[in-house]
Amino acid sequence: MSNSSSVSTSSSSESTESDRSKDGRLGGEGTSSGVVTSGMPMEVVREVRKDPPEELEESNWPARGGYGWVAADVRDQSSLFRWSRLLHSWLNCTPVMSKGVNGDIVSLERVSAVDRVCHGQEGATEKFFYMYMCHFSQLHVRLPFDDFTMGVLRALNVAPTQLHHNSWAYLQAFRILCESLYLEPTPYAFLYFYDTRPRRPATWLSLISHPSISRLDAFSQSFKHFKDGYFKVVVKEGGKSHFLNADGSTKFPFSWTNNPSRYKDMGVEELSASDKEVVGMLLKFVDKLPTKGLLRVYNSVYPIIDIEGHMAQSGKKKLALFQSLRKEMAAKAKAAGKADVPNLQESVVEVHVHGGTKRKAELLPRPGKGKDVKKIRAAILGSASGAGSASGEKLPEAGLIELPKISSLEARP
Repeated sequence: MSNSSSVSTSSSSESTESDRSKDGRLGGEGTSSGVVTSGMPMEVVREVRKDPPEELEESNWPARGGYGWVAADVRDQSSLFRWSRLLHSWLNCTPVMSKGVNGDIVSLERVSAVDRVCHGQEGATEKFFYMYMCHFSQLHVRLPFDDFTMGVLRALNVAPTQLHHNSWAYLQAFRILCESLYLEPTPYAFLYFYDTRPRRPATWLSLISHPSISRLDAFSQSFKHFKDGYFKVVVKEGGKSHFLNADGSTKFPFSWTNNPSRYKDMGVEELSASDKEVVGMLLKFVDKLPTKGLLRVYNSVYPIIDIEGHMAQSGKKKLALFQSLRKEMAAKAKAAGKADVPNLQESVVEVHVHGGTKRKAELLPRPGKGKDVKKIRAAILGSASGAGSASGEKLPEAGLIELPKISSLEARP
């Protein structure tokens, strides 16, 4: 159904401004506005959006009180996903669940017009927590969380939406870096590299890098346009084991807390033996590693090739160190029989070969490094098939063991 009307040139801007003030872009009924072409007003037909009456009525509900301990910019921010059709449209094109996980463990639901991301479980009949859209679209977070992620949230005593997105990026990059080196990522090894300074009133908690030991650069200098993109993740019966303990308590804070943990200058003596192994290994890198580059690996078919490509961009020495550490840790893990160590697999990176010739990857030259980087990249992408057996079988390429394939394009169950 649609309606139309002609409006004058002067009323065009007024109509547009009115539409914006009414939030017609996201919620209420659409209207027609005028567009001027060659000095003459032209009629534009805009579709009338039919939102369920109950969703429209929610705007008249009273605001929830008792959250004065939360900063005003958090309390005052409503969500785009108060409209069910908008949430459904977004979910149709963005994966949320991990590969192989039944999507029925959670229900992804809109929020009401008066719900805020800092609100707790008051009046809820089922356990739920909020997530932001960009957790999945930009940072490649997937549900359910793994033990490392839940451990970090517990240690910080924050809900998922209470941890700032740059800090989530650090967490995601730290995990992929550890897995590429056959290390088990642990919460306190991760937090060793950061301080926290919770503020009052409560706002998004940021991890502050130690300049002397930081090994990951910032994902973004200013992470914008995320505050209005939250929705509910409701835990269903089949998902309780993923998110709840045996006694029914949550494995991490589901709602915002008024007392996030404060960390400052954590000492090595506070770490366990496994924590120290992770920290010691990462401290062997002298320069910072690219957080954005590591996050792109979650969308890669060949993670190790891409990681080594990022290392090569920083120079031969960093690439050589990474390859040496991988080889050392792979041998150590296999000798110890640690089959549960991430990335401990026998499959090798598959290299595309076209017409029996090696594929070449071009990188933009960098001053003083361009030729070396290209040579390194070509070596990484070299196919072992040229040295195959007499039977024509492809032989493994030494030293390249594949990470679990993680793709943001995989379909949800």
